[in-house]
Amino acid sequence: MELEVKIRGLMMDPITNMPVVVLKETQGSGILPIWVGPHEANAIALEIEKVQTQRPMTHDLLKNVLIGLNVHVQKVVVSDLREDTFYALIWMERDGQTLSMDSRPSDALALALRLDCPIFVEDQVLKNSKKGSSVTDKSSSEELRKWLEGLNDEDLGRYKM
Repeated sequence: MELEVKIRGLMMDPITNMPVVVLKETQGSGILPIWVGPHEANAIALEIEKVQTQRPMTHDLLKNVLIGLNVHVQKVVVSDLREDTFYALIWMERDGQTLSMDSRPSDALALALRLDCPIFVEDQVLKNSKKGSSVTDKSSSEELRKWLEGLNDEDLGRYKM
């Protein structure tokens, strides 16, 4: 089952110093942190902050290509978690045909923001992310999750590059 989420924030992980996109269930309290690279975080941050660049960035180009080809992006779904790697699908429709495209979650999220389409997470991904840490990682992972759940809007401020 797919659960709708929103991007709750973009921040730096204080432990790894890597950017983290924090997804939160719209109809629940589930939180899903997804660690992304700095370039992907920048692409997401630019759209969150509505920063206009002089030339189209990669995700802007993809948006323009999809619109130019009359393709409607219906939704993006964080669909799987395998060996600590998240997977996503971009669901599109063109001329009555629905198709899905494999994607990194960071790219799918950056595109979803630009196209204002809904974001979902498979419930199994949310469940597995909570219990998927190894025994040695469990305390720091659970500590980070509790810390993320307790953050307020100011804490989840804009990501600075």
